[in-house]
Amino acid sequence: MSAQPPVQVDPESGNRLLLAGRWTLAEAGLRQKALARDWPQIEQIDAQQIEQLDSAGALLLVQLLGRLQLELPQVALSPAHQPLLAAIAAASEREGMVPEPHSGLRDLLARVGETTVGLWLQTRLFFGFIGLNLTTLLRTALHPRRLRLTALVHHIEATSLDAVPLIAVLCFLIGAVVAFLGSTVLATYGATIFVVELVGFSFLREFGVLLTAIVVAGRTASAFTAQIGAMKSREEIDAIRTLGLDPIELLVLPRMLAMLIGVPLLTFIAMIAGIAGGLAVAAVSLDITPEAFLTRFHETVALRHLLIGLSKAPLFAVVISLIGCLEGFKVEGTAQSVGERTTSSVVQSIASVIVLDALAAVFFMEMDW
Repeated sequence: MSAQPPVQVDPESGNRLLLAGRWTLAEAGLRQKALARDWPQIEQIDAQQIEQLDSAGALLLVQLLGRLQLELPQVALSPAHQPLLAAIAAASEREGMVPEPHSGLRDLLARVGETTVGLWLQTRLFFGFIGLNLTTLLRTALHPRRLRLTALVHHIEATSLDAVPLIAVLCFLIGAVVAFLGSTVLATYGATIFVVELVGFSFLREFGVLLTAIVVAGRTASAFTAQIGAMKSREEIDAIRTLGLDPIELLVLPRMLAMLIGVPLLTFIAMIAGIAGGLAVAAVSLDITPEAFLTRFHETVALRHLLIGLSKAPLFAVVISLIGCLEGFKVEGTAQSVGERTTSSVVQSIASVIVLDALAAVFFMEMDW
């Protein structure tokens, strides 16, 4: 074996890498460690002193060329080893095994591009899923006996009735916090009584429906995804299709209709609970009696604010239920996929609800409602 080190920089030129010794599978680990450092100044590789070369060693040379952004003609190799290196380089290029030079800006742009394309594909798939459900709903409306009332009642109980205590307590406490913080600021101007309008407007127009939608998105959308995803992983959905049944009609419509019925009712309960929280703080801390609070609320808060808040609830219900069901159908059959899709459904549902609420707020403001 040659006494020359297997990897070294030519001390004379400084821009040429000298390779020697045995480059075989047995020494591949040692050679890979020797090549782990960076040589940004290398412009040529002299590998004529390599004594033995197999496919593992040739692959290390090809990877080194990719890191240094060099071509095969820039490698000086003995004629006996050149065909093997050329064959490994061609195979590596076909299989994408040659690492590309690292670039932070390119990685950033690639990540942005992948995210944008993924968002577009997800949006298109979601709108297609909406159309599929609308056609199935229309077909079911023409044949009402196909509607599964037992599943509908079950999902109303699971998604709405069981969520009443959580939403009521949450909105009561947030209503109390809004009233307390609002009174702290308004007391500076001697306008503590305006806490009534603050609590009324905020919960009737925004907080009631938004908090309800966020709780339902975290609680129900994830459940829909996990349930349908578990059925997908156990191939139960394939069995449903084999029996001649429609998975949309069987699994999605009862859930969507249950949300359409339950979310507006939960929104109304959230509004009442939030206002009750503000009333409690007004009575305990602000010396505003419940009678005075309710009288001013009746005089200053119009019915249209209640209707505006309730009008957003069905839209949120449809979006949350369909996102949860769609992510369940996208499960690939593993437990990890179920967890990833469940997380994705919650994130997408909450983000969609907030975006839709912001757009609705701008629309109602422009319409002066």
